[in-house]
Amino acid sequence: MALEKINQANDIKKIAPEEYEQLAQEIRTFLIEKISRTGGHLASNLGVVELTMALHLSLDLPRDKIVWDVGHQSYTHKLLTGRKAGFDELRKYGGMSGFPKRKESDCDSFDTGHSSTSISAGIGLVAARDLQGESGYVVSVIGDGALTGGMAYEALNNASQLKRNFIIVLNDNNMSIAENVGGMSEYLNGLRTNEVYTNFKTGVEQSLNRIPYGNHLANQLKKTKSGIKQLFIPGMLFEDMGITYLGPVDGHDIRKLLDVLKKAKRVKGAVLVHVLTRKGKGYEPAERHPARFHGAEPFDIETGLPTSRRKKANYQDVFSTCMVKLGQRNEKVVAITAAMPDGTGLKRFRLSYPERFFDVGIAEEHAVTFAAGLAAGGLRPIFAVYSSFLQRAYDQVLHDVCIQNLPVVFAIDRAGLVGSDGETHQGIFDLSYLSSIPNMHIMAPKNKWELSDMLKFAVGFDGPIALRYPRGEAYDGLKDFRRPIVYGKSEVIYEEEDIALLAVGSMVKTAEEVRRKLKEIGYNCTLVNGRFIKPVDTEVLEELAKDHRLLVTMEENVRSGGYGEKVRDYAADRGLKVQVLQIAIPDEYVEHGNVSLLYEEVGIDPESVTKRIIEKYITIKQG
Repeated sequence: MALEKINQANDIKKIAPEEYEQLAQEIRTFLIEKISRTGGHLASNLGVVELTMALHLSLDLPRDKIVWDVGHQSYTHKLLTGRKAGFDELRKYGGMSGFPKRKESDCDSFDTGHSSTSISAGIGLVAARDLQGESGYVVSVIGDGALTGGMAYEALNNASQLKRNFIIVLNDNNMSIAENVGGMSEYLNGLRTNEVYTNFKTGVEQSLNRIPYGNHLANQLKKTKSGIKQLFIPGMLFEDMGITYLGPVDGHDIRKLLDVLKKAKRVKGAVLVHVLTRKGKGYEPAERHPARFHGAEPFDIETGLPTSRRKKANYQDVFSTCMVKLGQRNEKVVAITAAMPDGTGLKRFRLSYPERFFDVGIAEEHAVTFAAGLAAGGLRPIFAVYSSFLQRAYDQVLHDVCIQNLPVVFAIDRAGLVGSDGETHQGIFDLSYLSSIPNMHIMAPKNKWELSDMLKFAVGFDGPIALRYPRGEAYDGLKDFRRPIVYGKSEVIYEEEDIALLAVGSMVKTAEEVRRKLKEIGYNCTLVNGRFIKPVDTEVLEELAKDHRLLVTMEENVRSGGYGEKVRDYAADRGLKVQVLQIAIPDEYVEHGNVSLLYEEVGIDPESVTKRIIEKYITIKQG
């Protein structure tokens, strides 16, 4: 077993070349078996096995640095740096992360999780290396989907100025999560298929190398902008930017990869190696359905089907159904996604109204300003986006949407704790960063029916408005409490005295359980569904202050800048004779793990909340 010989970084160099193919197969088998039990990013990792092997054979880690864009394709890298045992606890609480983590290994040179960042980080590592007089290679591995992100072009613009070696590996599999879209995708398609250029280039180089001074002439041809590339691919983007281009090369042929990386290491300046890979390679279900195996739940290896079947609709299903109905009723409704049509629930809208559906690729900043333009033009754009990805477009929300008070709807998916993807994906900051923006309005539904009602309300609202909802199964409790959405007004579900729970969104369900526990031990307790985070319903606060000693705010967001802070500040400013207890996520990053365990860890599970309320209430009575 070749994989058994690898226990630490650089052990792959002890593997004989004739064993490379066997090692690649063993790695794929290992990943399929482990991820089928733990869940994780499968298709992207199966696609870069040979590429990762070639990088490790060509480099000396940790002296040399690899920056993995997004980082979800780093599993083989983790295997080759001695972390095989960690895969049993992959993405579990306290276990190994599914992304690169500097605190996990010296071979992880940069923490990643969001797209289009690797080239910028790589240039920073190159500058640090050069300024300190150090040696070593820096390699940034970026996918073709990530090249739709504007940050990648900002970095490429700077990379062209480098005088010392910096290697950019373009992992081109024609996919981000969904299929790639736009001009860069079309451009790369041309490079992939231009066999005439590739064959001609190889032939010219081989011929020149056979004659005296041919080496020198070949090098000159490579450097000049009127060289052989421009004869066959006019306007060669990377070369025209001053970045040497090598490829395309088969990303599953280790011999060819080692050869092109050897050439790349000789370049003085930035060099881009264009590698063609197949997402999901080696596992037929993942090859056929790469999007489904992007972030896979535990599955049956033989069939590829999930081992646990969903019985109830999730929030994305509810959103999907409502979007189709809204599109049918209102021809001005348009939908936008940043490369996540399936994940956000817009697939059915795309099929029903393709002319009103826009996938802009991994480009959240563009998506927001594009939505602003649509709204300024008289349409009703709905941008469906994960909470952690919307924060990439904060300036566009502020500057292009909210200053102009444009009617853009932000459907914020995966709000709150999302679990196994960890710090970079937890959606626990949106209430804070959106609340800071004038003209922004924010809602959160308590259950699946309220999500539908809020979306309908949002489409008819004259201004920027966001509704945020969690990942996973849609809560179907409190069905009998379905009162019309009124701007800025909360919903009193149970009315008593002494203690009032003011919960927003997903925490209404938790508040129900907390109220039940408090009632069992003899406490009176009011339950209010806040509905609006901004503006806060101040009238209900004034009323509650009359016959309650304690207001308990509950939110699945960090404490700083959240709903509870707004309630507390209002009560203090108005001199309300009531104390406020804020139940929120501490102002810190939350690592990966099962969501229910994370609830306990950050103290927003029913038991922890109940305990804190009792302690606070006893203190109030004694005080």
